[in-house]
Amino acid sequence: MVGVGVQSQLEMGTLEGKDDEACEFEDEALFSPEQQAAVQKTYSPRGPPLQVVVKRFRLRDLKNVVYESVKIVVFSTKLNLLMPFGPLAILVHYLTRRNGWVFFLSLLGITPLAERLGYATEQLAFFTGATVGGLLNATFGNATELIISIYALKSGMLRVVQQSLLGSILSNMLLVLGCAFFSGGLVHRNKQQVFNKAAAVVSSGLLLMAVMGLLFPAVLHYTRTELHFGKSELALSRFSSCVMLIAYASYLFFQLKSQHSEYLPLNEETSHNQENNVEDEEAPEITKWESIIWLFILTAWISILSEYLVDTIEGASVAWNIPLSFISVIVLPIVGNAAEHASAIMFAVKDKLDISLGVAIGSSTQISMFGIPFCVVVGWMMGREMDLNFQLFETATLFITVLVVAFMLQEGTSNYFKGLMLILCYLIVAASFFVHVDPSADDDVVGTP
Repeated sequence: MVGVGVQSQLEMGTLEGKDDEACEFEDEALFSPEQQAAVQKTYSPRGPPLQVVVKRFRLRDLKNVVYESVKIVVFSTKLNLLMPFGPLAILVHYLTRRNGWVFFLSLLGITPLAERLGYATEQLAFFTGATVGGLLNATFGNATELIISIYALKSGMLRVVQQSLLGSILSNMLLVLGCAFFSGGLVHRNKQQVFNKAAAVVSSGLLLMAVMGLLFPAVLHYTRTELHFGKSELALSRFSSCVMLIAYASYLFFQLKSQHSEYLPLNEETSHNQENNVEDEEAPEITKWESIIWLFILTAWISILSEYLVDTIEGASVAWNIPLSFISVIVLPIVGNAAEHASAIMFAVKDKLDISLGVAIGSSTQISMFGIPFCVVVGWMMGREMDLNFQLFETATLFITVLVVAFMLQEGTSNYFKGLMLILCYLIVAASFFVHVDPSADDDVVGTP
């Protein structure tokens, strides 16, 4: 009688929620057969209703997903040990107002965030097509530099914007690529590493186009041949920036759609190692929505720290007795390029030099053809007179750097000696900016026109 009563109670008591319970268990994506069995086993007619049990299992699964996601993104690399320095920088800012310490702690706090932002972008690219993936890399690949530049633009620190973007290009082309060539050459000393020369030539052409876009406003300024003094230089910069953005969009379409097959990475042993390549194919570690959520979280946190970084950069220059141009060109880009630096070296050691080249030269192309023109357009909308006149010393440095790297890439091969030469060239550039006095230092903070 008791069994019949319980059965009758169960049948009558669940008629009202029958549809809801059916919906709960029809969601096979959320509950596996084992989980459904666990729910049925947990359920008791004398205990809580079946809907409550199902919600508890859902909550438990959600907690597990959040725990695993945080574990993978936050605790998977030792570099994330620097993350606490971000909140510490904010605390020091309000307690001591010491700009040097706030700037230094903000730099340390942004470094792991920049690397994790690149990781989240790579994870999201697994779930998108080639075109969307290229746009994601263009947007988030150098997001740290762009966020810092936008905050500097907002504060009217136009020279900091120009020099930090220039430094990012120099860092990627000389330091990041040089370390990749050097590390890969040491690990693979017994053979010559090769990469796709066609893709390198196209990237070099884009970099030369960027140099041309920066060179003409500077020449126009120093030769004093402007049609309308003080206006023609700015108008030319804005027009050239729009042209460069169109050129970069065309490059993305050309690379990802029209001539995709010609720019695939070289693999001389494709037929021999085809099965191994399939086995070594990487898989995403987090889901699409997790990647999107982490992109928003990391971008927001970088934005907060970037504001403190920009506000204290001039104070740090005075406190440390270091030229502002050295901090902008050398120190800031090293932090922003942390992700590119680590990725380029890792792929070079694995003998995937095409990917290393894409990370280093591709990032330089993004900054020169997308980042710099984008900042000019954003400054235009903000009412800031941001132009492409990077001054003669900076423009000459970029021009010589592009020529040196173009000569290094023309053979389609690399070794540790080429990497060493690029690293030494970067040391020369760093020393040059350490003793360089910016002619626009007195006019660093520019008001609205």
